[in-house]
Amino acid sequence: MARISRQSYSAIEDGASTPSTEVALRLARTLDTTVEALFQLPDELPTRVDAEWLGPRPDRPARARMSQVGGRVFARSLDGAGPRGLPLADALASLEADGNVGVRLLGERSRRQSLVGLGCDPAVTILSAGLAQERGVEVIATEAGSIQALEGLARGEAHLAGCHLIDEETGLFNLPWVRRLVPFPCTVIGFAVWEQGLVVAAGNPLDIGSVADLARPTVRIVNRAAGSGSRALLDAELRRQGIASETVDGYGHEVSGHLAVAEAVAGGFADTGVAVRAVAVAYGLDFVQLGEERYDLVIPNHFLDLPSVAVLLDYLGGREIRTQVEALGGYDSAVMGMPA
Repeated sequence: MARISRQSYSAIEDGASTPSTEVALRLARTLDTTVEALFQLPDELPTRVDAEWLGPRPDRPARARMSQVGGRVFARSLDGAGPRGLPLADALASLEADGNVGVRLLGERSRRQSLVGLGCDPAVTILSAGLAQERGVEVIATEAGSIQALEGLARGEAHLAGCHLIDEETGLFNLPWVRRLVPFPCTVIGFAVWEQGLVVAAGNPLDIGSVADLARPTVRIVNRAAGSGSRALLDAELRRQGIASETVDGYGHEVSGHLAVAEAVAGGFADTGVAVRAVAVAYGLDFVQLGEERYDLVIPNHFLDLPSVAVLLDYLGGREIRTQVEALGGYDSAVMGMPA
């Protein structure tokens, strides 16, 4: 409609090409907006904006968040529908193919400093609140398993990723996985060592004491998705016990994070699942510890000079965030802010 090629459009969107005045005017006219609304100087770019995808079911629009990482804009679903972590042009193409017909912006664009993060640590809410209130940095966090978080970081979708993955050959946490999955140099910073185990109902009425009890036909579990550190721990324990996963009731019932595991157990939808102790404490549940794991933050070296990253690293060195995280239960913050 604007009479430019898809390649030219993509180059403009990615920041690899600056449009001529004529092209900028044609794009603005086609999109029924102004040149100023489409193009800003680099220091004026919004860091995020919430949006609705408008489709054939206007009563059920798909909500998404668009955020900027390294000069590119990504769209990520807020409700499980639509694209996840796609460059904006690809996201719009995907939505159009699904019958969606447009985008409506919700609220105001945020222009404060921001960090886009992927990971599964429930303590991110404390980190996000502290950075926003005390340092003016917004953390745009999306829940993702450890492998998915590192893969998203490798694709350039985030400024940092959190992970807790043990390498069975070396016995080391995270570093071997970062080298394996991320194709550029990164700095790995400690966040905490946490207790990981089986979340069970208050009073542990089924007397679950180890992963061996998951083989009992009366025990139903809820599982984490493949690629998460919790799923890796469960699979390793099942192998050690000689238990076939297909014999475990609920092994295929997957939820998205630690809190979702606790919610399932608290609601009676499952008897147990692997998660961190903190979520058991939060929901008044009992906990059977399986081990301790190191949770690290992985930051690409090409983002280390960002002011928002410098603020994050400085904040992790403070006593207040450490005290707040440890108060959740099952966290040891001695490694927080220290290089791995």
